[in-house]
Amino acid sequence: MSIVYPKDYSSASIRELLDNADSDILFLGDPAVSIDPAPRMFDRMAQVLRETGSGWVYADATGHPRIDYQRGSIRDGFDFGPVVGVSVRAARQVGIDGGWKWGGLYDLRLRISEKFPIVRIPEPLYSASVADARPSGHKQFDYVDPRNRDYQIEMEQIVTAHLKRIGAWLPPRFERVAPAAPAFPVKASVVISVRNRERTILDAVQSALGQSADFEFNVIVVDNHSTDRTSDILRAIGDSRVRHIVPGRRDLGIGGCWNEAVYSRHCGRYAVQLDSDDLYSRSDVLGRIVAELEAGPYAMVVGSYTMVDFALKEIPPGLIDHREWSRDNGRNNALRINGLGAPRAFDTSILRTIGFPNVSYGEDYAVALRISRDYEIGRIYESLYLCRRWEGNSDGALPLEVANRYDAYKDWLRTVEIQARTGRWSPK
Repeated sequence: MSIVYPKDYSSASIRELLDNADSDILFLGDPAVSIDPAPRMFDRMAQVLRETGSGWVYADATGHPRIDYQRGSIRDGFDFGPVVGVSVRAARQVGIDGGWKWGGLYDLRLRISEKFPIVRIPEPLYSASVADARPSGHKQFDYVDPRNRDYQIEMEQIVTAHLKRIGAWLPPRFERVAPAAPAFPVKASVVISVRNRERTILDAVQSALGQSADFEFNVIVVDNHSTDRTSDILRAIGDSRVRHIVPGRRDLGIGGCWNEAVYSRHCGRYAVQLDSDDLYSRSDVLGRIVAELEAGPYAMVVGSYTMVDFALKEIPPGLIDHREWSRDNGRNNALRINGLGAPRAFDTSILRTIGFPNVSYGEDYAVALRISRDYEIGRIYESLYLCRRWEGNSDGALPLEVANRYDAYKDWLRTVEIQARTGRWSPK
């Protein structure tokens, strides 16, 4: 047994390898990575593939554990590692569609997953060089890089076809956003969740207070038991529009802190995000967002932001506008990617029927997926927000263990969403 290396990942190249396979298992390798197989790697992968009846197997590498494949693991960037074993019988049974330029293997994997298990072997079966050594905070923006636009369109077409085949694709028909029943103290609330951001919290709050709007608004800061000077800074602001909330619990993540704001008596008709180390780009942002929410009317609006350093100087990749979103297919393609953008704003009445999961990563993605299942999401493609990248960011350079946990959680969110759309529970 040996590894074969595709010349590219087009449909034609993958089909050629399958047609020429001389055994029941095809081991595919990444030509950009040096792989050093352990003595029994091929035997072990073949054994697991045959005994589980799976269509695709992958394994951990030395020093690089991976995560299990779920039904919601449909992102094109799922980390299988640089070598996988594919059942030739399964691959030939499901086939490969048309003339994909980049997505032949992605299409094959999704088709196999519809009929056969995809199995991870949680054993280090090989050593390998690093395929992409960039920090996690750099990799996460590849899918919004305009240079990758044609590639991303093809990936969207492939995942859309998959969702249609499994009955999880949603047509562009949306529920109407009803007028709000309860009375709200103000029209809008800027919500800031914070813990230990003494260097940035005053900038964030002042950015919110500096908004010019023809309606009443407040700023709800949920201070998650800061141990630095953050709480002192907030108490010293002295503006009656600032609602400083310290939760009674000490086990809240960012999502739990958002719930403290959204379900409080202070929350306005609309809840608008501002992270504790970021700023609005100008003074009319809040008015622009509320106008968009009301124009739909939308249950949620997502804007665009510009990446900056701590001194607010623009840094690559610059503007993040998520133009991959479309009204017709955005909520389907959202199952392929890891985020919808920022800043996010919500109809509070609808948000209160959903709530945030009490986690500190993916809480916004969870809510956006749930809202998009029923309601249309409005988009603003101009930059509204300055997103700071600095040493204090929580997702700038994640350790592998943390990145794996976050990826597994978002895959689980997608699994739940697909189950809700199809009415069938199948975690694998």
